[in-house]
Amino acid sequence: MSFPVDRPFPSEALRDKVELHPPPTGDPSMAITDSLAPFTALLGDGGVLTGSDMTARYTLDHRELMKGETPAVLRPRSVDEVQALVCLARNHGFGLVPQGGNTGYVGGATPEAGRSQLVVSLERMTRVRAVDPLNFSLACDAGIVLADAQAAASRHDLLLPLSLGSEGSCRLGGNLGTNAGGLQVLRYGMTRDLVLGLEVVLPDGQLFSNMGALRKNNIGYDLKQMFIGAEGTLGIITGVVLKLWPSQSHRATAWLQLAADAPLPEIAALMRRETSDLISTFELISATSLSLVSAMRRAETGLATGPGGAVLLELSASSAHIPLDDVLMASLEALMERGWITDAALAQSEGQRRAMWAVRETIPEGEKHAGGSVKHDISVPISALGEFLARSGAIVGRQLPGVRLSFYGHVGDGNIHYNLVVPEGRDRLAFTREVETGIAHDLYALAIDLGGSFSAEYGIGRFKRDLLRRYADPTRLDLIATLKHGLDPNGLMNAGALT
Repeated sequence: MSFPVDRPFPSEALRDKVELHPPPTGDPSMAITDSLAPFTALLGDGGVLTGSDMTARYTLDHRELMKGETPAVLRPRSVDEVQALVCLARNHGFGLVPQGGNTGYVGGATPEAGRSQLVVSLERMTRVRAVDPLNFSLACDAGIVLADAQAAASRHDLLLPLSLGSEGSCRLGGNLGTNAGGLQVLRYGMTRDLVLGLEVVLPDGQLFSNMGALRKNNIGYDLKQMFIGAEGTLGIITGVVLKLWPSQSHRATAWLQLAADAPLPEIAALMRRETSDLISTFELISATSLSLVSAMRRAETGLATGPGGAVLLELSASSAHIPLDDVLMASLEALMERGWITDAALAQSEGQRRAMWAVRETIPEGEKHAGGSVKHDISVPISALGEFLARSGAIVGRQLPGVRLSFYGHVGDGNIHYNLVVPEGRDRLAFTREVETGIAHDLYALAIDLGGSFSAEYGIGRFKRDLLRRYADPTRLDLIATLKHGLDPNGLMNAGALT
């Protein structure tokens, strides 16, 4: 099995299309049009989108909180074309904003008005380059939709464990750029934990190609990790080699109704021990979150929360020889004996399992249907979950009485999506500003006081830059600035995001 070799510069044929003269002068609108001509020559039919009717979906962030602008959207078909367009952008005075599926929550892929930023979408770079079933690895273009990458692994009876609610539309480049988390971090880790190799076009057009599939390779700095979570500010990720696992074709799924004051950290720890760490997901769902799903569907879900909410729990294994149902039942009995759960429903079929998961995955849509929500992507050490929920609930009750609190998420790894539902009759954007300039800082301060973070898996983007400056260690900020200046001294890549 072989992977692509280093390609430090574009091919000779494409290099001829990279004009080295400065942008045209004269009428500004004509200058922009003339400056885009080399990109059209480079990328061919469908490679350059202009006009608001063609670019609108690329310039509005996923939560519709920011409307940006761009002279054009660039859609390369190869790594060589990405290298060439980077050189063109640098020579013609354009900035670049790499964009995956545009499903992010913090505006990291939205071009800003007044910056002359071109969007770079890899949606035409969707190739599966190689699957190695014996090495348990997958190499593919960064523009591939996550669900398609999962399917490519599945065809070889393998599992790509990165799993998100948006997996049908998000793309691997965006997942890598934001270091996406998702539903199975408890067992498999964040996106960066799944990466064996990476390919990145740098701001000067050179190619950093580290597309090896080795699990052991100690040759100094692990440079690929610089680009994961960098949100496209250090380069454009064009390819990746990911770790795979045996397909987890056997599952046992349960919906647990929690008793009042049920100790979530203790429950999670007990279940991990009693199941030999076969848990792949441990999702908390509050009563408000469940009610929002029912209201959106105009029908009950058939599931209920206890006084302390509910947990959607799943065990998985690659072999039928592991009696998952028996293991799960024995573990639940231990929870019942301690009085930590009041009831439990076990999925008796794949249909029942899908119905349980549909509730969890529909919560964001239920919040939107209710008028929207102000989202807080908080993480704390798992041992501090109970204290955070108790103290934060008191803060919300005191400062915003009557506002519905919808919290849910991957509490098996300490990540809570802590969302305030927009009150009926209130303007969503005005309420968002009120929360973000007020109570949000109390919630973040509490999380940080407990050893947590204000951004568990969404990233920084454009919406959380002030939070990064406010809460990050000064040394961290200095190192970020040093890396950015060293790799991108002219600020070509995604200016306005993260840094």
